Amino acid sequence: MTVHALEAARRLAPRFAARAAEHDRDGSFPVDDFRDLREAGLFGLMVPRALGGLEASFAEYTAVATELARGNGATALVFNMHASVTGALGAVTEELAEALGVPDEALAARDRLLTDAAQGSWYAVAMSERGAGARLSQLSTVYEATDEGWHLKGSKTFCSGAGHADGYLVAARSAADQSVVSQFLVPAGDGLTVEPTWDSLGMRATSSHDLHLDVTVPAGRLLGGVEGLALVVAQLMPHWLVASYAAVYVGVARAAIDAAAEHLNARKLAGLPAVRARLGRADAATAAAQLVVAEAARRVDEAPGDEETNRWVWRAKLLAGTTAAEVAASVLEAAGTSATRRGHPLERLYRDARCGSLHPATSDVCADWLGIAALGGDPDRDASAPRW
Repeated sequence: MTVHALEAARRLAPRFAARAAEHDRDGSFPVDDFRDLREAGLFGLMVPRALGGLEASFAEYTAVATELARGNGATALVFNMHASVTGALGAVTEELAEALGVPDEALAARDRLLTDAAQGSWYAVAMSERGAGARLSQLSTVYEATDEGWHLKGSKTFCSGAGHADGYLVAARSAADQSVVSQFLVPAGDGLTVEPTWDSLGMRATSSHDLHLDVTVPAGRLLGGVEGLALVVAQLMPHWLVASYAAVYVGVARAAIDAAAEHLNARKLAGLPAVRARLGRADAATAAAQLVVAEAARRVDEAPGDEETNRWVWRAKLLAGTTAAEVAASVLEAAGTSATRRGHPLERLYRDARCGSLHPATSDVCADWLGIAALGGDPDRDASAPRW
């Protein structure tokens, strides 16, 4: 997988970069980027080979995501959501399915969704809500069983790719038992309304609008076929909820260094020792963050859900987010005021990089999780507020 997908990502990145300024300025969705991703077969990146996909490991995903983000962080961020859905679905082994009580018909429904992805469908994530963020236990979107399947009603925010995806992973709480949180793959179409609310500081091309749902879906659209699996899966696979963003922001940081080097050489400023020192520190910091992401990914592939693996997952998210913001700020200062003009690549990358610490789990939440672990506590149990 690695050679084909990684080469495709490296080939596509310059195309994404050439379009990035326009989409950032207009806040428009990079439709052509997603056409390129489909034609390259990358929507099947995390899909098992038996279902027509490339069956990438988590480490291979992070390498691809980093390269895509060097082209356009917004495109890579939306692609990350699709990879998170397909990656989590594809990671449910027969042993895990048996342990979770997943029925055969639910596995068959899952395989159909993954096959569709390998054939070019892509999925967005509709989890966050106003006032609740990404905490699954605090959601207000509810569902209930009907004769036709499941009825979902509620509103989501920060839904990247809203209005463009073929389906949406929706987290909702049972109307009958508010402690039960489940996830559904809701197809685009009737019953979904996109409210254009996304006009942000950075990652402006993600179309992360609000999504309103009042829709009934067939029974097979309940992921896992068993209610209440959402919180369980969040604990078993925190890498998709926490660390998958990390690779994107390593790519954004690297893109900022590349853009700064081009600017500084063009302006004949590379002879200044202070300028070179800033780029040197930025390069070292980004390389360190990338190594942490790679180590977390390696451990995820070898021992997913392991206690030490999860520590590396949270470290990766924390370091990638803070490093991207710090690197972009430093190289922008090295480049000077001319690089702050609207339309300059460094101005856009500075704003995009600043978003890395804000994605759930935020840098403060990550640091708190790691601090509790360092003190010998249980980070998932001993926090003052629920993680999910």
